[in-house]
Amino acid sequence: QVQLVESGGGLVQAGDSLRLSCAASGLTFSSYSMGWFRQAPGKEREFVAAIGRSTGNIYYADSVKGRFTISRDNAKNSVYLQINSLKPEDTAAYYCAANPSFGIWTAPARYNYWGQGTQVTVSS
Repeated sequence: QVQLVESGGGLVQAGDSLRLSCAASGLTFSSYSMGWFRQAPGKEREFVAAIGRSTGNIYYADSVKGRFTISRDNAKNSVYLQINSLKPEDTAAYYCAANPSFGIWTAPARYNYWGQGTQVTVSS
């Protein structure tokens, strides 16, 4: 059974940093590209960042470039999202997702497995 478990969210102030983690089990982690998405109340799920099977293939949404960094550790079956200079508009539930392909994808429908999400709330 595939499980993705996010952690690291919380209530922070604008300008703070957070590091989100996603621990995967039940799959051959190194064979999956991984993505981070977020969803604010009343809004659609939004692509944030993705990383390919190797760490050399990375893509970010324009809205987070320069502040967010995605990384993975295949030995630990984990993917991470470092978020710096948090803004109130970053407030959302953050989800990690897994896709069994070489490419990296921005569309949620491309991802087979999802975590339950971790909430990030940024106060001004």
